[in-house]
Amino acid sequence: MKYLITGATGHLGRLVVEALLDRDVPAHQIVAVGRAVDRISDLADRGVQVSAVDYDDIESLRRVLGDADRVLLVSGSEVGQRATQHQNVITAAKDSGVDLLVYTSIVRADRTSMALAAEHLATEKALADSGLPHTLLRNGWYLENYTDQLGTVLEHGALTGSAGDGQISAATRADYAEAAAVVLLSDEQAGRTYELGGDVAFTLAQLAQVVAEAAGRSIEYRDLSVGDYTQALVGAGLPEPYAAILADSDLGIARGDLLVTTGDLSRLLGRPTTTPHDAVHAALAGDTHA
Repeated sequence: MKYLITGATGHLGRLVVEALLDRDVPAHQIVAVGRAVDRISDLADRGVQVSAVDYDDIESLRRVLGDADRVLLVSGSEVGQRATQHQNVITAAKDSGVDLLVYTSIVRADRTSMALAAEHLATEKALADSGLPHTLLRNGWYLENYTDQLGTVLEHGALTGSAGDGQISAATRADYAEAAAVVLLSDEQAGRTYELGGDVAFTLAQLAQVVAEAAGRSIEYRDLSVGDYTQALVGAGLPEPYAAILADSDLGIARGDLLVTTGDLSRLLGRPTTTPHDAVHAALAGDTHA
């Protein structure tokens, strides 16, 4: 059996490779592909097959997918280009005759009006049209979306957003990666769709309180209009189109689009998901700004 992980030079893909190794999958049965393969040279040292590929280069995809049995397509990071890039992977996987393609989509891709979901839904449709055996991992929000910003939150004494009192079922990248590994290693997964999210839902005001208690200082949640939040993100250095998508995602949170009650993630893991409390404390323990 050969397992191929795309996007392995990014955070999630690498963690999936690590999760497979932790489950005693022989390193030579894992193929880790991505653009900046220098980032995963240590995986190559451990015996993992490492190859440079580009979602825009279908020939490079065909080359690495040729002997793959099960493939994890980690959604690309180039918003606006992803539908075409993902189609390239699907086409190459179909041509190569892979047994199963697992795709990391987004929660409620077929029901949410979040702008971020459009390319995920297009990819899901492309998979359905391809006839390729596939599984959908509809991942919810990452806790790292917030814990990676704790330095800024502590500096300003505030967490900002446009989510109102909407609840978020976030989990860590490691949780989602472990679930992906479980699916890749399990039989009879074709045709399944998993709506994945953390067990403990929270509002951003509640998350601000968790940070405040962990850091021992006052932290508030400032709920901004979408326009003001977009400009705040632009001021923090994000390109305006991407900032607008993130602000729009907060509107999705306010509508309840990122609240997950299926329990799919913890069932796949066989354990509770990482709590916001534990994620915040872990991040602060390694944060030089804390």
